[in-house]
Amino acid sequence: MPWSRIFSGIVAIVIALVMFLLGGWYFTAFFGVIIYLGQLEYFELVRAKGIAPAGKTTLVVTQILLFISNLNPSLADAIFPVAGTLICFYLLFQPKFATIADISASIMGLFYVGYLPSFWIRLRSLGQADLSNLPLDGFWILSWQGFENLPQGLTHTLLAFVCMWAADIGAYTVGRWIGRTRLSDISPKKTVEGAVFGVSASVAVAVIGSWYLDWSGWPITGVIFGLLIGIASLLGDLTESMMKRDAGVKDSGQLIPGHGGILDRADSYVFTAPLVYYFVTLVLPLLPKT
Repeated sequence: MPWSRIFSGIVAIVIALVMFLLGGWYFTAFFGVIIYLGQLEYFELVRAKGIAPAGKTTLVVTQILLFISNLNPSLADAIFPVAGTLICFYLLFQPKFATIADISASIMGLFYVGYLPSFWIRLRSLGQADLSNLPLDGFWILSWQGFENLPQGLTHTLLAFVCMWAADIGAYTVGRWIGRTRLSDISPKKTVEGAVFGVSASVAVAVIGSWYLDWSGWPITGVIFGLLIGIASLLGDLTESMMKRDAGVKDSGQLIPGHGGILDRADSYVFTAPLVYYFVTLVLPLLPKT
């Protein structure tokens, strides 16, 4: 693995961990920047196909969606259709008639790079208000008293991201070492062996995490959680690879040395966000405590 990839990966993880720990508006602002850059890359891929999306309008309404996701998560779902309507209104009044592709690409940019990732902000905000000890609803560990005294959103976000990191590293490493069977023509470098090990690594981390966090239904809930993340991460990776292949580019950008663009690194986090959020907020509370 190139040293530039290792170094930039370590820096990205450290920055991400600090923002995860702070939460509140710090995490929202950090995530807003990431999503803004990701949408810029997405619209570049779209324009490479000769499509003219409502880029600026989508960027603005997405940031509003992220703001509402932290301010009042229950209203975030209502913002999505309103934002989509505004995008369509904008395209209606352009000098050049918008095409179906223009509208579809714009709404996809809002949904794929904005709405779905907004669930990470909603997840991280869980339990934050009760334990906030910094301005702007931030949190910092002043004295270690165990994971059970951390905000629920922090522990579950960290567990989800560690599962994804385990899946990503496991699939990459095993795929390079012993991978022989191609997984899909969409991404020729991905192998069945790597995918299986990546999902297994996600499950292993999730089972350990669910035991430590004392989840109801352990270890079954840990297995399900790990499978959801491992499979959704893989599908997210393949989806972004499909878009890049269609646009005729190798990477979505060159922002991160050795890794490519934001979408190249964040593709695994898109489809996992709502699955993790609803698993934590809907499934776990339904299970009886053991």
